[in-house]
Amino acid sequence: MHEKRRAHELTVANKQARLDRSRLLLRRYPASLVHFIWFTDEKLFTVASPSNTQNDRLYVAVGTRKRDIAADRLLRTRPTFSKSLMVSVGVSSLGRTSIHFVEPGVKINGQYYRDVLLMEDLLPEIREFSEFYIFQQDGAPAHRARETVALLTNETSDFIIPTLWPPNSPDLNSVDYKIWACMQEMVYKTKVRDVEDLRKRIMQAWNDLDQRIIDSAVREWRKRLRACVEAKGGQFEYKL
Repeated sequence: MHEKRRAHELTVANKQARLDRSRLLLRRYPASLVHFIWFTDEKLFTVASPSNTQNDRLYVAVGTRKRDIAADRLLRTRPTFSKSLMVSVGVSSLGRTSIHFVEPGVKINGQYYRDVLLMEDLLPEIREFSEFYIFQQDGAPAHRARETVALLTNETSDFIIPTLWPPNSPDLNSVDYKIWACMQEMVYKTKVRDVEDLRKRIMQAWNDLDQRIIDSAVREWRKRLRACVEAKGGQFEYKL
C-alpha cells in the first residue's frame, strides 16, 4: 500500500520555471555554500488537528448510490472558526532561530513581514550564527514585494531573489518538506485543548526538534533540485 501525498497542481509555465530555476540554483549554490543557507517559512497551526484523509473512507453495499446515503455519513465537519496560531522560523545547518508567533488577528502584509518578522525577529538571530549567510524565502506576495527585495538586498550578505526561487515549490524548501511535518506530529499527538495549550505544544515541539533532522533536510536540498530537473520541473517527491 502506498500513501498519497498532497502536491501543488503545476501548469506548463510552472514546470518550466521550476526546471529553469532549479538548474540555476544548482549552479549558484554548490554543496559548499548550502551550509550557509537559512530556509524560512510561516505556518498556521490550528487547535483542531489536521484531518487524516486515510480515515475518510465510507463502506456501503455494492450498488449503493451516493444520493441514497445519509448526509451526516458523507460529510466530515470541523469547527468553522477554529482558533489558530501563525508561526515563523528559520533553519540551517548552522542552527535555528527561535520560533516566532504572529499575534492573533495580525495580517502578514509586506510592512509587517519587513518590520517585524525580518528586522526584529529572523535577521538579528541569523546574524548571531554567522556574518555570512544566504537568506531563503518562498514566493508569497509579502516576500516578493519590491520593498522587501530592497530591504533584503541591503540587510543580508546574500539572498535567493524572487525571480530565482522556483514557483509553487514547497517541495524545495527544507522547512516545508521536512520540519513542519515533524512539528505537526509532535504537536498533535493528543487532542489540543485550547489556543494556549497549542502555543505551549508548538514551543515544546520546537525545543525538542533534533538539529540532526534539520541537518538531514538541508543536505537533501540539492538532491531535490536535481530530482526536479530530472522530472523536467514536474512533481518528483514520489520518486525519492
